[in-house]
Amino acid sequence: MTQTENTAIVMRYTNYRESDRMISLFSPVKGRIEANARGCRKPKSPLLNAAEVFALGDFMLYEKAGRYTVTGVQMIESFYPLRLDFDRLTVGTYLMSLCEAVVQPGQGAQELFMLLLHTLSRLTYSDQEWRPLLTGFLMHFSVLSGFRPRLYHCCRCGEEIPDGINAGFDGKSGGLCCLRCKTRGDEALSAPQIRFLRKSLEKPASQWVNSPDMHAPMGVMRRFVEMELGQRITGSKMLPED
Repeated sequence: MTQTENTAIVMRYTNYRESDRMISLFSPVKGRIEANARGCRKPKSPLLNAAEVFALGDFMLYEKAGRYTVTGVQMIESFYPLRLDFDRLTVGTYLMSLCEAVVQPGQGAQELFMLLLHTLSRLTYSDQEWRPLLTGFLMHFSVLSGFRPRLYHCCRCGEEIPDGINAGFDGKSGGLCCLRCKTRGDEALSAPQIRFLRKSLEKPASQWVNSPDMHAPMGVMRRFVEMELGQRITGSKMLPED
């Protein structure tokens, strides 16, 4: 994909009036942009498909007094197959809500934008299981958002946690805790789950796969990220647990 200054993806929309829609765009250059897509809900509108969540394109925007209006768009991708699988659609919607929670107007976020597109592409067009995709996304999302979890040393005593060892996870303290420091309130992670979290930061999305004997610790990372953001993300309740 060749990016331009106007490349953006629709994170959310709100209908208003008879046929208009306010759309929330994620631009890697300009951050979040709220724009009016006038008449987009009319059956013959050229903006009909461009005002849907997941719509990726080059948006032509007219600005007046700090307000944006969509005047045209060249579509790049719609990620339409997501709509044919409820679980994957739920995950995709959750990814968009996570981005909307952190992307700010006027602040570019190129790395997060590319992470989102790569994950959506795998979610839409590969047969890869969605749990490791979501878990890997959450790991990278936490790093880009400035709250990377501690995965190699106990967050309480500082002792190294070697590979092959089970451990607890304390989101409030920011990461793994060794078995000596683990308490009843900590979430338990197996050695393969810990290995997955560590490896997911070293490998591209195409290699975020489950080991035969474990599931990616999706719920642990989801709860950690939402705690750090200080909010329950839209769609979180609809995600199946681990």
